[in-house]
Amino acid sequence: MVTRRKTFTHITRNPAILSGEPVIAGTRVPVRAVVLTHRYAPDDEYIYAAYPFVSRTEIDEALAYYEAYRDEIDEYIADNEDDETA
Repeated sequence: MVTRRKTFTHITRNPAILSGEPVIAGTRVPVRAVVLTHRYAPDDEYIYAAYPFVSRTEIDEALAYYEAYRDEIDEYIADNEDDETA
């Protein structure tokens, strides 16, 4: 059984930022970008270095958010892949 974390204090949505897509609070870094970086290089140190202005806690929370809302984030990933090939 998957249990969802109820509170993600470092993940936010704002309709004015990426049309309300979940991002790391105070940035324009979408959760999907962290997930794609993790897929490309699953080494934690690489991911932390890729986003030096984001704390490790925030990156870890973005990955936890993905685990809790995988279908939603996968949809954002797919939508953006479609945009790149159009």
